[in-house]
Amino acid sequence: MSDLLLSLLDAAHLTHVVDVGANPIDGAPPYQHMLSQGLCSVTGFEPQEQALAELNQRKGPLETYLSHALGAGGDATLNVCQYSGWTSLLQPSPSALTVFSQFQQNAKVIAQIPVLTHRLDDIAEVRPFDLLKIDVQGAEMDVFQGATQHLKNAVAIQTEISFIALYENQPTWGQVDVYLRKLGFVPHGFVDIKRWPIAPLQFHGAAQQNVHQLLEADVVYVKDFVHPSGMSDEQLKQLSLIMHHVYQSHDLSARCIQCLIDRGVLPRNSLQRYVDHLNAK
Repeated sequence: MSDLLLSLLDAAHLTHVVDVGANPIDGAPPYQHMLSQGLCSVTGFEPQEQALAELNQRKGPLETYLSHALGAGGDATLNVCQYSGWTSLLQPSPSALTVFSQFQQNAKVIAQIPVLTHRLDDIAEVRPFDLLKIDVQGAEMDVFQGATQHLKNAVAIQTEISFIALYENQPTWGQVDVYLRKLGFVPHGFVDIKRWPIAPLQFHGAAQQNVHQLLEADVVYVKDFVHPSGMSDEQLKQLSLIMHHVYQSHDLSARCIQCLIDRGVLPRNSLQRYVDHLNAK
């Protein structure tokens, strides 16, 4: 299928992914299939030395990892936590940790390191990208606000969002949603939703199904496909590739193909060829 879609779309460049907060603690990234098939290149950012060393040790020829701490630009403090997945430019919220007490040990700050944050738009090594994957423990808005020029070219964003602020001064989903919509993105789907028990009760086994409190989620935003005139032909091609290979969103991938047919960019049988191959899988 990858060869068919590539030959069908004839994209001008290899899909480029920027991964902000590329710490590999959560396993394979969502774009792993594209990367393993040689269908994308990756520029990753990870300011934690151990995590960066692990990424560089196992990287392939299409991967580049940099140590920059991304944010709004300027001096900041990196709060290193007992569990590296909690490390953030923001400080964990004592109030939230009282309510979600199982995080208290992991969220313990063991070091505070002065860092210089960089705006993504200002980093010379970063060329235009198509997919932004971001997991920076509460500092997402600072990264977005420092990447407005690059986000004009990007067609998809996967970001972690919080329904409950786990860090001090952390923007929650509503604020992130409003901002990304202003940049021309709309929500597409949830990759993962985390629900967590509220203290003092703890749930185990079958009782876990009774936990309803929304805590965090990974959500995918895409350029507004309802108004595709705002996307170039190449952006439609890249969105089709990403939706197919990364998120298995075949309907949106097909929609992009239809838009390209309507523009006279692709042959009229392109959509049927795509559907036939989906049905043959």
